[in-house]
Amino acid sequence: MEVHIDHNLQEQTFYAQVEGEEAELAYSLPEEGIIDFQHTFVPESLRGQGVGEQLVEAGFAYAKDNGMKILATCRFVAAFVKRHASEYEALLAKN
Repeated sequence: MEVHIDHNLQEQTFYAQVEGEEAELAYSLPEEGIIDFQHTFVPESLRGQGVGEQLVEAGFAYAKDNGMKILATCRFVAAFVKRHASEYEALLAKN
């Protein structure tokens, strides 16, 4: 599935455009060097097709490229981290 992801720095959101639908991953920057992924939304018609995971991967790539540590307030992001713990453990902020 072709997914185009845009990052809007001002809105602190990653957007995926798929088949005329829009999915999003919103975050906040609670402190220097920390990015907190707080909310994921994928339209029902796109769920189960990997769109949410692609958004999270884009967000994590942004965090890594910018030397940031990750908080996963969003349940979807937290579940993603759990499934890919060995791959992303070094990016996680220590609570």
